[in-house]
Amino acid sequence: MIASITLLLLVVISGTIGTYLYDDTSPLAARACAGACLGITALSLIGFLLALVFGLTILTVLVAALICSIPVLLVLRSSYFERLQSDLQRASRSFQRYIAKPDLLSSGYVVFYAATVLILWRVFAKAMIQDSDGISTGLLNNFGDLPFHLSVITSFAYGNNFPPEDPTYAGIRFTYPFLSDFASALFVRCGADLRQSMFIENLVLGISFVGLLHRWALVMLRDKLAAVITPVLVLLNGGFGWVLLFNKAKENDYGLLGVFRDLPPSFTVIPETTWRWGNAISALLIPQRGFLMGLPLAIIVFTQWWLATYGEKEKQEADGRLAKGRKPNRKSKQTSEADEKSVTASSWRRMIAAGIAAGLLPLAHAHSFVVVMAMGSCLALIQRRWRDWFAFFAAASVIAIPQLWWSTSHSAVRASSFFAWEIGWDRGTDNPLWFWFKNTGLFIPALLAALLFRGKEYLVNRRLLLFYLPFVLCFIVPNFLKMAPWIWDNIKVLYYWWVGSAPIVALLLARLWRDNPVRRAAAVLLFVCLILAGGLDVAGIAMRSAKYEIFDQSGIQFAELVKSETAPRALIVHAAVHNEPVFLTGRKSLMGYPGHIWTHGLEFSQRESDVKTIYSGGLRAEELLRTYDIDYAVVGPLEKLVMPVNQQFFSQFEKVGDVGGYQLYKIKR
Repeated sequence: MIASITLLLLVVISGTIGTYLYDDTSPLAARACAGACLGITALSLIGFLLALVFGLTILTVLVAALICSIPVLLVLRSSYFERLQSDLQRASRSFQRYIAKPDLLSSGYVVFYAATVLILWRVFAKAMIQDSDGISTGLLNNFGDLPFHLSVITSFAYGNNFPPEDPTYAGIRFTYPFLSDFASALFVRCGADLRQSMFIENLVLGISFVGLLHRWALVMLRDKLAAVITPVLVLLNGGFGWVLLFNKAKENDYGLLGVFRDLPPSFTVIPETTWRWGNAISALLIPQRGFLMGLPLAIIVFTQWWLATYGEKEKQEADGRLAKGRKPNRKSKQTSEADEKSVTASSWRRMIAAGIAAGLLPLAHAHSFVVVMAMGSCLALIQRRWRDWFAFFAAASVIAIPQLWWSTSHSAVRASSFFAWEIGWDRGTDNPLWFWFKNTGLFIPALLAALLFRGKEYLVNRRLLLFYLPFVLCFIVPNFLKMAPWIWDNIKVLYYWWVGSAPIVALLLARLWRDNPVRRAAAVLLFVCLILAGGLDVAGIAMRSAKYEIFDQSGIQFAELVKSETAPRALIVHAAVHNEPVFLTGRKSLMGYPGHIWTHGLEFSQRESDVKTIYSGGLRAEELLRTYDIDYAVVGPLEKLVMPVNQQFFSQFEKVGDVGGYQLYKIKR
């Protein structure tokens, strides 16, 4: 574990120092947040490229770490060293000043980030629970996703899965974005266990995401209160699901207090209903780990876009206002020209950095890559700063195109299963307007109010409005077009509309708070209404003692047997369920859970039928075992639960081991 934490700190420090190459104005804390995301993603991508050639060994991890540490060499140059030293001294002085004489604003920041760390620590600790009972999860939404991610991590760490095949569907190129899981595999190779490897990555990326949202909102809105409200709205998103509290209270003997003592699994996304707008933490960041890497990278891109376009302009305008009071002379004219060149160079550096961050996205989170590139195209047409946008797209293409080529060539994914016309997203039979009002609550009315709000001038100025417009497409397009085999997965694009809209709603709340007492009360009520459903989801994860068991102790012991008795690339046939112990071994699975395979756009019906035929025994079964070149077969409780098993047929093969009712047979003689 110590080696894993050391590796993590190394790439975070390196990434933080690397931000000095493109960002001249960021505070040290924001640099650390950006550096953590860039460092972890770069480590994962570079480590993967090396592992394709040399396998995932300790030497591979060390070489990847050394390559990712190159930005540390910047401190050898006096200009970068002085800037780093200045930032460290400024941070130290701020800390000492706060300890000596705390002020209200600094105390607010301390409380906000302390609460953020505590909450994220609690919820990520519940993502995977390992105790004497086995492996379980503390949130229902993660019940199906956790074993899939474990199968990906173990396939890299224990199964030598290079070039990667789908760990749940052997023989098929693995096209699912896997860099977040590969980062965990690197930590496993450094000595962390599966739970630790996910927890340390999740916690660092989660805290960084909050810090990046805060900084993005601050530079864009220039309102400290709205900047703090923004990440709260983003992470505690929800709708009117909190009204279900009162229905639960009627059914509970202890009323509302009894409901709070044992909160339901979710108030935002509920199976078999049209409550579909899942909370970010409970439905996205924990179950879908790629989102946890993709979102912070996207926020880095958005921040640099804004600063490259408007941050430098605002600086230029401020310098121009100062220069008005001076007498024009030849020297001031030369200074003005030099400043303009400096601004242009800074803008280019920011756009290139944004392009590099975007280029890391294809294997980290493909939906985020599509969103970022589409929004960049829209903004380029709106702003028409062709040189700057050319720099962005060129930098992104250099890194992204090889990833896209690798993941799409020889892919078995059926593209036709991803796209179809479907109006109203996952609304079922609900009216679209009612569906969105129910699922997002007062968020859309508040957004419209913020866009139309006008005092002496509009609350949302022209610059912010033009920057926001592409985010609207992230709402419109997924409401008309199905963008994944499972319609609910459109949320991976829809959520970017919420992320882009949250700063504007936060600006309205901050404006109302500073107004008269009536509006201040309205701001408080609106804020509570917006975050209550999502807050209940997160509180339930953090406080609830319930566990959803995935692998029992017998299954874990059987997985250890499989790892010790089989080769890393062995192909194993087993029941097509989500919690098969083979997923803890890294070995290739003939067929895993159909629900996962279907959402990846793969055709599985023939192989599913063949697995059942194999377990039924007979001549056809022997033929299929040879056809698929099966190395081992599992006969255990799960196989007997989901299909008929011909025990006599398997008795002809060598039994390698028998643990807790799980039997492993060697097929190849």
